Amino acid sequence: MSFRLRVLGLLTLVAMAATAATGWLTLRQANRQVQETVTAGRQEVARITGELRTYGFTHGTWEGLSPTVASLARDTGQRIRVATESDVLLTDSDALAGRTPREPSGQPAVLVDPRPVLVVPGGEVRRVSMKRVATAIADYRAEVSYAACLTGAGAELTVRADALGIPRASTDHRPARCPAPSGAADPLTPADLTALGPCESEQRFVGCLRRVFNARVASVAPPRLEVRLGVRNESPPTLAAAPTVAVAAGVALAVIAGALLLSRAVLRPVRAMTVAAKGLGEGDLGRRVPVSGRDEIAQLGGAFNRMADSIQAGEERQRRLTGDIAHELRTPLANLRGYLEALRDGVVDPTPELLDSLHREALLQQRIVDDLQDLALAEAGALTYHPTEVELGELLEAGRLAHLAQAEAAGVELRVESPASAVRVAADADRLRQVVGNLVGNAIRATSVGGSVTLGVVGRGELAVVEVRDTGKGIAVGDVPYVFDRFWRVDAARGRDTGGSGLGLSIARQIVTDHRGVIEVRSEVGVGTTFTITLPRTT
Repeated sequence: MSFRLRVLGLLTLVAMAATAATGWLTLRQANRQVQETVTAGRQEVARITGELRTYGFTHGTWEGLSPTVASLARDTGQRIRVATESDVLLTDSDALAGRTPREPSGQPAVLVDPRPVLVVPGGEVRRVSMKRVATAIADYRAEVSYAACLTGAGAELTVRADALGIPRASTDHRPARCPAPSGAADPLTPADLTALGPCESEQRFVGCLRRVFNARVASVAPPRLEVRLGVRNESPPTLAAAPTVAVAAGVALAVIAGALLLSRAVLRPVRAMTVAAKGLGEGDLGRRVPVSGRDEIAQLGGAFNRMADSIQAGEERQRRLTGDIAHELRTPLANLRGYLEALRDGVVDPTPELLDSLHREALLQQRIVDDLQDLALAEAGALTYHPTEVELGELLEAGRLAHLAQAEAAGVELRVESPASAVRVAADADRLRQVVGNLVGNAIRATSVGGSVTLGVVGRGELAVVEVRDTGKGIAVGDVPYVFDRFWRVDAARGRDTGGSGLGLSIARQIVTDHRGVIEVRSEVGVGTTFTITLPRTT
């Protein structure tokens, strides 16, 4: 399966799971909100019916109820229709709001009974309560008439319930037309006593007393109300599933689109790198991939380009090496062949001088081959080292003695500068002598008669520094970066009068690098050249 399909499948699965979870959470939250809405609706119904009952209980009449209904409709947002049990309309919030009354909802009407709930004291109920109930009936009849009169007169009422639950109305300014309530208790009728007869237990007897009370005061109490809320065809507070499904589908489509864009953004540079890699494999070393941004894909593209640069540079180095080797060997081999053919044909005589010259030329070619082998082994990490503790002052002195005859023959002073205390490193002594010998030989050949070559060593903390300084002709600034290249010579014509193979400095750099060191050069034309070797120092 392709990467695109795998990414798309994974993101689609994630999108479906996320969408399902989102939809489930949305439905759960919405259902909770619906339940809360229903609970709030019930609380509104309880508030409306409670305030209506309080109004009837307090005023003893339904006169002046409209402002209360209008206020409740504004506060709750409900349409309220109030009528008596005989379907006599008292008020309607639609009419109060100035619009045509709408058809009530099909929900059952809520019954509101303004009559008080008789409070019957416990203990000796049968002996005491009948008389008190008769008194309560008379008091309620008087109080409800008095409260209704005050309401009709527009007086401000203050109502409290007494111990039996009967409302007691009072006002600061009693109108003359509303006499203070006074009523004589009427004894219970035989019908009342008959109604109380079957109530044997005390609990049932209290219920019977309340039924008798309600029956006796029904003629003067405000009529019970039927309250209808809402309008017909009003949408109930339910959850619409279609928007949720639409949102979930939109989320899924958005994730899928994002997956497609992501896979495209990822696969485009990958495809470009695939094409470039095929080109590299087919020999097109100049193939590169475009890089933009700083993300992982951009980093991968940059790494690919750096790898391609390294491969191309290695290929170019290999071509240059092949050309350099061919250049170095072509002329001397042609000379050897020419002289050998001349000797075979008897054109020249095999004099000792000629044979000696041919032998030196063969030794030079052998040295070039040996140096090439050493360099190849060093660069491949296969050059063998036998590290021991080496005292650098002694190593430099040995190098001076080995090249002293060459220096004297060239008229060059060769000396060593070393500190009193020994400076030691862990290294292969033979390989370090090879490096020092190469540097000293080059310095002697570059120094004119009367000049000097100095070998110095100093300790700098955890580092040991070796310097080979000469007072020769120096190296031009533009040539310094190429000093360690294979077959490079100061002489642009690649003259062979110096006797070098052109590989010594390349080998020296590799040996120093293998010893975890650094070799550097600084030079000034007409003043001289200094090679510096820095190695880790042993304690």
